[in-house]
Amino acid sequence: MSHDAYEIAAYFMKKAEDSKKQITPMQLLKLVYIAHGWHLAIESKPLINDRIEAWKYGPVIPALYHIVKHYGSMEIPFQAFAFAPSFPEESVTKQILDRVWDRYSNFSGFQLSTLTHQKGTPWWDVWHDERGSDHMGAIIPNEKIENHYTSLSE
Repeated sequence: MSHDAYEIAAYFMKKAEDSKKQITPMQLLKLVYIAHGWHLAIESKPLINDRIEAWKYGPVIPALYHIVKHYGSMEIPFQAFAFAPSFPEESVTKQILDRVWDRYSNFSGFQLSTLTHQKGTPWWDVWHDERGSDHMGAIIPNEKIENHYTSLSE
């Protein structure tokens, strides 16, 4: 079962609040994207049902971007997300989200952005190699994301 990006973002915002860590829109967008990638690699099914596009500054989930963009580079207030979904403790999805949080939550938005912009990433392939830079809204296919994160796990 895939989720709205908002649900996954709300989960990460709750983790941030529990950890007393501030999080910016760029960090949140990248954490959701990275979690989606790892979920595809591990479960072979999408974590989120939202489309992911190649924008100038990296992979973006437009639906989530429009929710948090007005915070700019400032931290998102914890109360900005009305609810935080809970996942059963033993669920693979929760385990993936928690591992992504543990591994990536100390990275700045810039550092996470750098990770997702490297040559050979799905964003790079769509933006540069497939000329996604020529038009707005070039979709990064889940298959590319899954292949990339699967290769990272090997």
